Amino acid sequence: MNFLNKLSKRTVKKAVKKTYKKAYANSGRCVAVVLAAGSSSRFGDEDKIFANLWDKPVIAHSLLAFQNCAAVDEIIVVTREDAIMNIAELCKYHSISKVKKIIRGGETRQQSSFIGVNEVDSDARIIAIHDGARPLITPEIIEQTVAAARAGMAAVPAVPVKDTVKVCDGSAVASTPDRNTLRAVQTPQVFVAELIKGALTAAENAGAQYTDDCAAAEAFGVKITLVEGSEENIKITTPMDMTVANAVMERRWCR
Repeated sequence: MNFLNKLSKRTVKKAVKKTYKKAYANSGRCVAVVLAAGSSSRFGDEDKIFANLWDKPVIAHSLLAFQNCAAVDEIIVVTREDAIMNIAELCKYHSISKVKKIIRGGETRQQSSFIGVNEVDSDARIIAIHDGARPLITPEIIEQTVAAARAGMAAVPAVPVKDTVKVCDGSAVASTPDRNTLRAVQTPQVFVAELIKGALTAAENAGAQYTDDCAAAEAFGVKITLVEGSEENIKITTPMDMTVANAVMERRWCR
């Protein structure tokens, strides 16, 4: 049993810090878990991870960013059962050699994260969880986020929120938070391996559902380090997102 599962929320942070200082230091393997098991229900008839972005499928761009990042040693892809062979062929075609496992995901994002991190070998010290539908991530942001997680326990790229955000009560505005305190978080979300394995296990056992992996770690009182993200690092959800992503790719090629 993972040691985090034996501890209360009051002691888990202290225990992880002690273990981190003793055993993890600033070295050890980093494994990326790339999530690509979604239904693409808001994208239309086409599976968004295989939709063509500029010169290759969306998922290929995501995987190649990790392939080309020196801070990442291995990649595990979590996807739907019917997509496993297609992703395997895509990895071979694009010479994505760091992908060592392609496995079936769960019904929710959190379940897919849980399945993915538990496929990571015990010798890995850092786990980076990334949305496969964020194809514009760069090796530089990955490397910076991994470094921040090694220096602490968890890190995530984020960007300031531009719009004014309203907290709602039904159809009425309940309050307006200070925009200066808000950040839109992205992926990869990077953690000490034992921390995220334990946090997601605890969430699954408790029946808690979080919208991102950081929230599972936050439930243990862990402070997440924010790293400067990029407005280009968008998640492909709708056809309009593909229009924006293609414009970003065109600008990158024309630089």
